[in-house]
Amino acid sequence: MRRKRGLDIHGVVLLDKPAGISSNRALQRVRGIFQARKGGHTGSLDPFATGMLPICLGEASKTAAFMLEAGKHYRATALLGVATTTGDIEGEVIQTGRIPDMDSKTIAQTLDRFVGDIEQVPPMYSALKHQGKPLYEYARAGIEIERPARAVTIRDLKMLEWQSPRLSFDVHCSKGTYIRTLAEDIATALGSCAHLVALRRLSVQPFEAQPMVTLEQLQQAKDQGGLEDFLMPVDYGLPDWPRVELDTEQHGKFMHGNHFQMSGHARSQGKVRVYSQEGKLLGLAECSAQGVIQPMRVFNL
Repeated sequence: MRRKRGLDIHGVVLLDKPAGISSNRALQRVRGIFQARKGGHTGSLDPFATGMLPICLGEASKTAAFMLEAGKHYRATALLGVATTTGDIEGEVIQTGRIPDMDSKTIAQTLDRFVGDIEQVPPMYSALKHQGKPLYEYARAGIEIERPARAVTIRDLKMLEWQSPRLSFDVHCSKGTYIRTLAEDIATALGSCAHLVALRRLSVQPFEAQPMVTLEQLQQAKDQGGLEDFLMPVDYGLPDWPRVELDTEQHGKFMHGNHFQMSGHARSQGKVRVYSQEGKLLGLAECSAQGVIQPMRVFNL
């Protein structure tokens, strides 16, 4: 029998991902520091990008799928007049164009046109799948795949600085928004082309007010025996889910994956976090209008 490698570490780490590594590589670095047996992350950042990457270790990885719908906040800088294959600094130059003589007011008015529900064509250099393969594999082979436009929501978009040819902007957006594509579309609307030279994710819902930690800080904390300070609770990313407590009999049913009728009057319809009477997190469930609990995820904590 093969021995499982790693420790049963459970919780959420809000990593400040550095530039130059993939999100998966960042995840593996965090897992290595914690010596965690398993883990996942909630939404990739491009290798050149920095910023918040929620890492879910152990049983917290069972919550990751429910956080993929979260909105995000970015700060970006685009270089106008030059387009690349990838839409960022990692690609090869494929187009150059003029840089219009424009003032901040013109740019702000153009940005306003992108606020609200818009459609984006996903870039070829993305992890979206086509016939089981990510699009970037086709792109690297020189194959262009037709991609349907997808609806995304830009909740807020503000210019931070315009020093020709660099345009910096701040954006709050829905899941699935490609900031590279947004920068390219903004440049097109301004009569030019562009690619991103800097991208930082400032926050992911619901962690807007929470501090991030770097890989260096994690390693230092490990050396000093303080890693637990950066490990948030398993359900940290689901604060809006109501909390339901089960009695001893219901506890047993839930842990075996059985659905059951909640007793009493304390009912919360929809997705809920399930706890024991002793305050132990048991898992996630769906609660019907009739008070029937259906387990969705059962935690082994």
